[in-house]
Amino acid sequence: MTTPRRRSRPVRLGPRSLAALALVGAVGVIAFGWPFLAPPSSALNAHAQDAPWLFAGLLVLLVAVVTATISESGLGAKAVAMLGVLAATGAALRPIGAGTAGIEPMFFLMVLSGRVLGPGFGFVLGSVTMFASALLTGGVGPWMPFQMLAMGWFTMGAGLLPGPERLRGRAELALLAGYGFLAAFAYGTAMNMAGWPFMGALASGVAFDPDGTVPANLARFVAYCVATSLGWDLGRALVTMSLTLTLGPAVLRALRRATRRAAFETAVTFESPGEPPRAAREAVDR
Repeated sequence: MTTPRRRSRPVRLGPRSLAALALVGAVGVIAFGWPFLAPPSSALNAHAQDAPWLFAGLLVLLVAVVTATISESGLGAKAVAMLGVLAATGAALRPIGAGTAGIEPMFFLMVLSGRVLGPGFGFVLGSVTMFASALLTGGVGPWMPFQMLAMGWFTMGAGLLPGPERLRGRAELALLAGYGFLAAFAYGTAMNMAGWPFMGALASGVAFDPDGTVPANLARFVAYCVATSLGWDLGRALVTMSLTLTLGPAVLRALRRATRRAAFETAVTFESPGEPPRAAREAVDR
């Protein structure tokens, strides 16, 4: 009789981690979607040009709190090492498509990593990878915290997909490819929401109107997405789906093998030089 291989996850979401994620999620929704949530007469609309700096500073603090909370709940030394390797790989992949619409291979790696390593690890990995890639490419600005949060959600979502213990083979690849395709559009839409309210006179026909109604601004936002980023988002979605289908099996096997061998949930113990191994002591005791 053979026993099934046990899959371990380096980060288990405890109550505090879930609460921190819920907090940053709620604030993130407000940070991204405030043009549709704040009434025209609100003070936020009156200071629309200051909002990106306010939300950027707030999101930096919240992402740091969530990362620290999840780390405290079980991100050990071996998990940190894997986090560093994957984040460095993702950051190195991002500049490959710089200047070419939609060629962003880091997204497929985030999908597969989140699937194998879980939602908690996925959120931290997505945020850290985007931060590292921003430093690498010089893309540091008020938009960076929004990118970190959006990528954290993107990677975490892959870890929340159903059937991680039973779904394998083509069915799993189809699920991940479909998620990567749709989530790539969602990421682009979220980032459009982060920058769209501050276009002003640069795109008067599709820019955010502080005095407009929600339906009118929603129509402007859809027109803005179609006019400025639809092609880029479609390219990102197609590249993510294609790489997941072609390279996914090999990358999934490598990630799962590394996770099993790392044994994240096994406690590290230290023994004296002349002391018999722990397994031998337990055998004698029995």
